[in-house]
Amino acid sequence: MHFAARLNNVETSAIRELFKLLGKPGIISFAGGFPDPAMFDVDGIREAVNAALREEPGAALQYGATEGYNPLREQLAAFMATKGATVAAGELIVTTGSQQALDLLGKTMISPGDKVIVEGPTFLATIQCFRLYGAELISAPIDAHGVKTDVLEDLIVEHRPKFVYLIPTFGNPSGALLSLERRKKVLELAVKYNTLIVEDDPYGDLYFGAAPPPSLLALSDSVPGSRKLLAYCGSLSKVLSPGLRVGWMIGHPELLAKATMCKQFSDAHTSTFAQATAAQYLKAGRMPATLAHVRRMYAERAAAMGNALKRELGESIAFEPPGGGLFFWARLTGDQGGLTDAGEFAKRAIEKGVAFVPGAPFYASNPDFSTLRLSFATADVDKIREGIARLGQALTG
Repeated sequence: MHFAARLNNVETSAIRELFKLLGKPGIISFAGGFPDPAMFDVDGIREAVNAALREEPGAALQYGATEGYNPLREQLAAFMATKGATVAAGELIVTTGSQQALDLLGKTMISPGDKVIVEGPTFLATIQCFRLYGAELISAPIDAHGVKTDVLEDLIVEHRPKFVYLIPTFGNPSGALLSLERRKKVLELAVKYNTLIVEDDPYGDLYFGAAPPPSLLALSDSVPGSRKLLAYCGSLSKVLSPGLRVGWMIGHPELLAKATMCKQFSDAHTSTFAQATAAQYLKAGRMPATLAHVRRMYAERAAAMGNALKRELGESIAFEPPGGGLFFWARLTGDQGGLTDAGEFAKRAIEKGVAFVPGAPFYASNPDFSTLRLSFATADVDKIREGIARLGQALTG
C-alpha cells in the first residue's frame, strides 16, 4: 500500500512503545501521564449520567451541534469565569479532548513548510500532530519559570512562525510554571509581532499550594489587542475523567468557524452523551470538592517522589520540584556511576521493575539525552518510595 507522504514526518510515540515493556509482573510505572482512577468521582459522575438521562434524554442520546452541546458550553464558560477568564458560551467550541483542539489547530493553521515555535521540551503528541501537517518546529528553551521570553522574541523575529504553542502552567513534561512577568511578556510579543499564541492548559487546576498566576487568557484583558491573538485549549481529562473525552477551545470567531468546519468532517460532534454528563456534573457544583481532593493527593505524592529522589539518587540527578501537574522533569548529572544517558538508564530500570520515560522524544530539536520524565500520578506513596529505591539500584547496579 502507498500511504500519504505526510506520515513520513512522524514516528510512533516513544511512550506507547515503552508501554509494550510494562507487562512484566510487579513493575512500578512512572511512565504514563494518566490521572489515578481511584480519584475519579464515580458517584458524582453516576449522578450526572442519571440526571442527563432524566432531564434531557433525547438531546443526550441524539446527534448534536458540531460546536457543542449548549448547556455544556454555558457550564464551561462559567467554569472559566471561576479562573478569572470572561468567556461567553458562544466563544468556545467543545472538542473530543484537548488533543482534538490541537489537531484542529494543525488542520486550520498549518500548511506544509510553515514554522511553529514550541517549547523545548514539550508535549510529545503536539510534536507529532504538528509535524503530521508539515510544520517545521522551532524549539524555544525553557527553565523552571517557563519559556525564556527573550529568546522567544528572537525566534519570532527570525522565523515569523504561524503560531507559538505553550503549556504555561505545569507543562508536560517539564512541570514548569511560566511566571507572571513572562506571561505578560508573551502577550506583549503576540501584539508586537501579530503572532498567534496557543495556550494549552490541561494541568492548570492541579496546583499544590498557592494558585498559579492567571492564564494568558485571563490576563489578555490587561494587554490590549492580545485576546484576538490567543487560542486557549482546556480539558476535563486530568481533573474529572479522560474517558469522557471532553475538551474545549476558545479563540477568535474566524478561527473557531474554521475549526468547527474541520471538526464536522472528522467526527460531526463530540459525544452528546458525554457532553450532557459533563454539563450535569458541573451544574451540580461538585467540581470544587473534586479539585481539592486531587490537589491534596497529588501534592502528597509529589512530595514523596521529591524526597525519595533526593534520598536514593542524591547528586546524580537534578530537578526542580513541581508546584502542580503530574510530572517531575529531571536530568542525570553523571555524578554517581557516570551515567548520563536516560535511554540506557530506562533499560536498566525496567530490569529492576520500574519504568519512566526518557526525555529526548519531548524535544522537537536538539534533544537532551540526559533528561527523563517521572509521573507520580498513579502510584501511591509506598509504591513511589519503592519505585525510586529501585531507580537508585538501577543507577548503581
